[in-house]
Amino acid sequence: MTASSLSFRIAVLCVIAGMAMGIGMAVTQNHSIMPAHAHLNLLGWVSLFLFGIYYERRPALNASRLAMIQVLLWSVGTVILTIAVAAIHLGYTAADPVAGISSFMVLGAMLIFAYFVFRPASSGIEIQTHMTPAE
Repeated sequence: MTASSLSFRIAVLCVIAGMAMGIGMAVTQNHSIMPAHAHLNLLGWVSLFLFGIYYERRPALNASRLAMIQVLLWSVGTVILTIAVAAIHLGYTAADPVAGISSFMVLGAMLIFAYFVFRPASSGIEIQTHMTPAE
């Protein structure tokens, strides 16, 4: 499995869970977990899907172990953060430290991704180009 395929698969699971949360809030008329719903949709669906596109366009990076670690760290951090934010908004203040720790997990994953984005192209990443030779 590649980092992009893992990103896409987890992103789809996150959006399904996020949509279920939204429907649940609508049915119960209780929108107290809306911040958790927003975290899951933005971090889980949108960000993971964008990571997947980035990795798919860079095949050497897509196959790397560090890219897989980045996706897994982001995904686990996002799930834990979503649960903690929901718990906090349901009145369980004991979830505050869990939200803090998982926020640092997500930050760590973003720092890994930033490394990929900002490191020089000559560092071994294959960059796809769609140029055809001049005739």
